[in-house]
Amino acid sequence: QVQLVESGGGLVQPGGSLRLSCAVSGYPFTNYAMSWYRHVPGKERELVAAITSVAGNTKYADTVKGRFTISRENGKRTVYLQMNNLKPEDTAKYLCNIVRTQGSGFLKIGEDYWGQGTQVTVSS
Repeated sequence: QVQLVESGGGLVQPGGSLRLSCAVSGYPFTNYAMSWYRHVPGKERELVAAITSVAGNTKYADTVKGRFTISRENGKRTVYLQMNNLKPEDTAKYLCNIVRTQGSGFLKIGEDYWGQGTQVTVSS
């Protein structure tokens, strides 16, 4: 059974930092992409950042470029999201995702798995 467990969310003031973690267990494939999405009620879920397991290729939403950094530890099947210079508009539930991919890019060839999410609130 595939499980994703996120941690690291919380309340932070504007300009502050948080580091999210997502640990995956039970995933049988070695070629995959792990991503962070965020969701605000009433809005569509948004891809924040993603990273591939093989080449470590990354991609980011324009709204977080230069402020957020995604990284991974393949041996631990863990992905991190370092969030700096947080803004009130970053407030959302952040969800971790893993999907099997082909090659060194982000071409999906498998089923999506999701964590339960961790809340990030940026407020003074």
